[in-house]
Amino acid sequence: MIIPEIVAPAGNFTKLKIALAYGADAVYAGVNHFSLRSRTAKEFDYESFEEAIRYTQNLGKKIFVTINGFHLSAQLEGLKRHILRLKEMKPNAFIIASIGAMRLARELAPEIPLHVSTQANILNYLDAKAYSELGAKRIVIARELGLKDAKLIKEHCPNLELEAFVHGSMCFAYSGRCLISSVQSGRMSNRGSCANDCRFSYELYAKNPENGTLFRLEEDEAGTHIFNSKDLNLSTHIERIMKEESINAFKIEGRTKSEYYVALTARTYKMAVLDALRGNFKADKYEKEIATLKNRGFTDGYLISRAYEKADTQNFNSSLEQGSHQVEAISLDGEFLRCKGKLEPKKSYEILSPLESEIPLVDNEFGVVFKENDKYFVEFKKLVAKNNKEYSEIHSGNENEIKMPCELPKFSFLRKEIDAFC
Repeated sequence: MIIPEIVAPAGNFTKLKIALAYGADAVYAGVNHFSLRSRTAKEFDYESFEEAIRYTQNLGKKIFVTINGFHLSAQLEGLKRHILRLKEMKPNAFIIASIGAMRLARELAPEIPLHVSTQANILNYLDAKAYSELGAKRIVIARELGLKDAKLIKEHCPNLELEAFVHGSMCFAYSGRCLISSVQSGRMSNRGSCANDCRFSYELYAKNPENGTLFRLEEDEAGTHIFNSKDLNLSTHIERIMKEESINAFKIEGRTKSEYYVALTARTYKMAVLDALRGNFKADKYEKEIATLKNRGFTDGYLISRAYEKADTQNFNSSLEQGSHQVEAISLDGEFLRCKGKLEPKKSYEILSPLESEIPLVDNEFGVVFKENDKYFVEFKKLVAKNNKEYSEIHSGNENEIKMPCELPKFSFLRKEIDAFC
């Protein structure tokens, strides 16, 4: 059986570390405007990106560099310098969408493996073969592709690795070929500056061309989210996908998402893969974990079902729905935590840590760490900061780090179920 890699987003260095700690086998990230996520690419400069590459590879894991924008002629000299600079850092692969950029990377950095971005919209084995002949080691298949077609590509191109998106934001446009942002705000989505205009609410009108009368179509006061796609979630289908023996890597979208999102998705999909290998796959377990995330509603997209069979891929009511849990704090070092919500003594908070973490059970002056129904919780007796100041409660925005009753694994989160979901 193919054991798929978990490929997670790394919007900045901290998220990269979290993704790797929570089970990602590889991360993808970019530097400056040659990536499709220019907002997050600003989180890295060349120096910090080189440090991130070394950090990742020292863990025995991989980092793929996104150079997947569509470039104008005026940008090509800068693109050459960019590729040459990255070449010296020796990342594990370049992710590229444009044929010209692939050719350029092959000429300037032939030793760096090439992955073809989902933006290239590969739907069949002829296209896959063509990219393979251009030097591609892996293709990220189009999000509209079905599993049967992916299997056909694998049968015709057995030496070509296939990567498929399994989780994250979906685009209203076909394979992300969207112009709404360009039309409305001048921000070009295929050059890395999408404004997410598809998530806005819109009002619909009907006009009589004879007299110019304009009627607002009946809807609620907020308008409607006519372009708003639900989020992809294939966590409950992982075992089925693995049995087809065609997908080499499961990719998670989300370089602009939160630290908790990166941790939770990497952890859940890694858990699903390991459980499938052990013959202990439990779909409801992954479904409950994913439901803790803020989302736009979920859909299983098109890998499992054909597009014409789907009628539930859009959320017309809201561009964001609350998840079942609120993240209250994060601990980057395991000893102290930083509040992201609200912390109070004598209330229990669930601890989320990397898979197979060891969490000690303690009862001391600072609080109690206990286990209940295979989950770990902490209840503070008092909230004491690094400077020894004690708080009756603490809210997000307060930068004081609070001492844990015991040392937790690095990058642990405290979360609490929202009352409406209890």
